[in-house]
Amino acid sequence: MEKIKKRWEIAKNWQLLYPFLGFAATMYTAYLVARRLLHYFELNNTWHEWVFTLGVSLVLYFVLVRFFIWCFKKLENKWKVTYQWEMIAIFIVFAITGSLSAKMAQPLVEWFGLGKEVTHGALYWTARILLIFPIYQVLLVLVGWVFGQFQFFWSFEKKMLKRMGLGFLIP
Repeated sequence: MEKIKKRWEIAKNWQLLYPFLGFAATMYTAYLVARRLLHYFELNNTWHEWVFTLGVSLVLYFVLVRFFIWCFKKLENKWKVTYQWEMIAIFIVFAITGSLSAKMAQPLVEWFGLGKEVTHGALYWTARILLIFPIYQVLLVLVGWVFGQFQFFWSFEKKMLKRMGLGFLIP
């Protein structure tokens, strides 16, 4: 435990929440991908099912962890954070915000009457992607606030909108 605290610059026990959330989310993602592959290769309901799921989940977990650590190293100089554990919190916020905004856009598209069954695919996906963008912008700041990273995401948001030519939206 001391090794984890030292690596992620954790001073208080509540900060351990972020590495454990990161571990759980990465493991769950690896499991979900393994289950998708299981169904893709039609190995479900066979004796291979759990061996395949466990093996692929573990391999994917370690690949994802290596990828995230590589991302941390690339971004730690670009993103100015006080402690290493804040990088984990930022990655978790991005993951939650991206997934949540994509999930929230579907019912909104349906509500506008542009459902998958009644609209051409190109129009449906265009409308959905256009709705994801503003939802994502709002959720990024809100979820960042919940995870104690409001200042980082507010600065990130302002910079992103200015680069897109939408800086006039910021007070």
